Amino acid sequence: MAGAQGLVKIPELRKKIIFTLVVLAIYRIGVHIPTPGVDGAALQAAFASMQGTIFGWFNLFSGGALERFSIFALGIMPYISSSIIFQLLTVMVPYLGDLQKEGDQGRKKITQYTRYGTVILCFIQGFGIASTLQAYSNPPVVLDPGFTFKLMTTITLTGGTMFLVWLGEQISERGIGNGTSMIIFAGIAARIPDGIGSAFSLVRTGELSWPKLLVVGALILATFFTIIFVERASRRIPVHYAKRVVGRKIYGGQNTHIPLKLNTAGVIPPIFASSLLMFPATIGTFVTAGLVQTVSGWLSPGGWLYEVLFVGLIFFFAYFYTAVVFKTEDVAENLKKYGGFIPGIRPGENTVRYIDYVLTRLTLGGAVYISLICVLPTIMSQTLKVPFYFGGTSVLILVGVALDTVAQIETFMLSRNYEGFMKHARVKGRAAYT
Repeated sequence: MAGAQGLVKIPELRKKIIFTLVVLAIYRIGVHIPTPGVDGAALQAAFASMQGTIFGWFNLFSGGALERFSIFALGIMPYISSSIIFQLLTVMVPYLGDLQKEGDQGRKKITQYTRYGTVILCFIQGFGIASTLQAYSNPPVVLDPGFTFKLMTTITLTGGTMFLVWLGEQISERGIGNGTSMIIFAGIAARIPDGIGSAFSLVRTGELSWPKLLVVGALILATFFTIIFVERASRRIPVHYAKRVVGRKIYGGQNTHIPLKLNTAGVIPPIFASSLLMFPATIGTFVTAGLVQTVSGWLSPGGWLYEVLFVGLIFFFAYFYTAVVFKTEDVAENLKKYGGFIPGIRPGENTVRYIDYVLTRLTLGGAVYISLICVLPTIMSQTLKVPFYFGGTSVLILVGVALDTVAQIETFMLSRNYEGFMKHARVKGRAAYT
């Protein structure tokens, strides 16, 4: 109750939340704006035959925009793919690595390159999807097939994705939460009512039994509670600050800790892994070569090769993103600078090695946890022969983004309360002085 009252009482926070909700509403409206030149009824029939393929996976992350073939059909995934590419290039290309070290100006330059990469990926994916729809002839989906349709569709889908990128940046700058993650969150959350409705419809028609539905429901609840528990888990490394005497004042002498989360990378590994695995399947939509089609089939969601590669990419991005966001050298340098040390560990290089050792073990546990959450529900759903999709990746994204957003709101409220406390203390101090 106190938290809800805080949301109402702080005008700046209230504006941020309202702005975020308005932007997400704009996104959901855009999902229902169709791309010109497509027969809607024929598209629904064609998409029904594509369930369980890579198009169903695309549709999940686009929030249902793909099955409607709206202007947002490509979703935000091309931007995420481009971000992955340039984050990897910052490690391998010295020029980009130097840009990243330049601060805000360098990061803005990399962001600009990322947008250029997004446009290229959108053209590739948009042209591939347009070609696939045009080739579908039973019944015909495209009203006026030809190169003009492909070009118009590619430009429309590219413009829609770039508009989504802009909306995400506006949320990050002026709203609450990470803009890209919030858009993915809104797309997945919008599919929940349809999923619940389809599950009960299957029960009424006898395609799904009540015991099987209860097992799936229990599995979903267990996944939710597991994610909430693990996402809040952390390892606390004790830190002691030695006493320093400066003039007549004594500094330091207190004990604190460095909190290391079990899952430092958050929801980034499964999102990045899914995005990379979508790219080969996209190539397979418009390249008819036998080998390409075979590889594309192997990389379809649910196949053993897809799941193995998915887990491998989760492990890779868990370690990679943790190394990007948590600089152990900087932490050790700051401890040494302010007279802090880990009991039993020498400051400097020994501290770096110790933190790296702890963080590596935690990241391994985090990668195993993410892999189990993302893969096991899919395997169990297939084992139980559930006729609708339930993915651990979706649940992980929903819970992870929700927890991060709530934490950001709590941090904002705490900082505002602290500022108000300090202002009140200064006023009382001046009053006492006068």
